Amino acid sequence: MNDRVPPAMHALPDGEAELTLVVRLPWEDVARLGQEAGRLASQMRRPVTLEEAVSHRLRSARSAAHAKPAVPAPASAPDAGTPGASVASLPARPPAEQARQAIERINGTA
Repeated sequence: MNDRVPPAMHALPDGEAELTLVVRLPWEDVARLGQEAGRLASQMRRPVTLEEAVSHRLRSARSAAHAKPAVPAPASAPDAGTPGASVASLPARPPAEQARQAIERINGTA
């Protein structure tokens, strides 16, 4: 077997590192990433991939974590309509319904 597997991490010329990984996400999270990509695209005035949206989200979460002191989470679950609301706080729906709604949100037809 001569199949070469690309390294899971490699250095980039700009001093950053790139990781290769597979993540399984619920459709609601994919829809939120699509919304994030849409917001970034309108700010940057160019198309934005989901990978860029994830990278931006991780960077903004990292800088926010360093900028703010740790505050315990409120006892009540956040409203599902608020940004950053936990996916776990959403009501359970059948997977087919979740997929349909997520695709509608991504396409802006919800």
